[in-house]
Amino acid sequence: MNEVLEQIRTRKSMRIFEDRRIEDNTKNEILQAALEAPTAGAMMLYSIIDITDKKLKERLSILCDNQPFIASAPMVVVFVADYQRWYDSFVYTDCNPRKPGEGDIVLAMADAMIAAQNTVVAAQSLGVGSCYIGDIIENCEQITEILELPEYVIPACMLVYGYPVDAQRNRKKPVRFEKQYIVSENKYHRLSEEEHIEMHKAKNEGSGLKDKNITEQVQAFCKRKYMSEFANEMNRSASSYLKKFRNK
Repeated sequence: MNEVLEQIRTRKSMRIFEDRRIEDNTKNEILQAALEAPTAGAMMLYSIIDITDKKLKERLSILCDNQPFIASAPMVVVFVADYQRWYDSFVYTDCNPRKPGEGDIVLAMADAMIAAQNTVVAAQSLGVGSCYIGDIIENCEQITEILELPEYVIPACMLVYGYPVDAQRNRKKPVRFEKQYIVSENKYHRLSEEEHIEMHKAKNEGSGLKDKNITEQVQAFCKRKYMSEFANEMNRSASSYLKKFRNK
């Protein structure tokens, strides 16, 4: 297996880091990897906010579902979907542009996430662990204020990086669903009830868990994640962010 595939297959989220700074040259390599990512029309419809202020890290750790490890991470970066930069360019060059719409921001979100993933792979290759923080889309009013986001910019994701402690580095990577349930050919395949059960059973067995009551496990997961307060807040915030992109 080549080195890139090995890095992708072994990479897992890291949440506990050594008390060790990421050297400037390493940090620059990680950020530069974002700029090399594929991008729609070479527009680079994203911006990157490097969070270096300790108090701002602490504030973000609270707003992002109260996760203290964010505040102590050596490197914290917010990727934002950004149509403000191009919209301003269009205005400054007398293009008489329309207002950005929902399709524009969806494209920008894709750009931002692709750039973010490039940094994850780059970090892994340099021995630096990382963890996505999707909760950055919660609490839109406070996030907009503290990051000073203009009208046509919304958070896509936040990432924390650091050198993982041995316990994090050596723990088993969470099991993924098997390929047959994720990849279909030419058209979407909606799984039957039986396929759903088999999909969860296979994942469960791969993880080594003894409890085979799939129904109870899915119900518990639904309650803990999908029906949770933070999920409701993310939906409220996402709706609020997107209102500015809805063409009137």
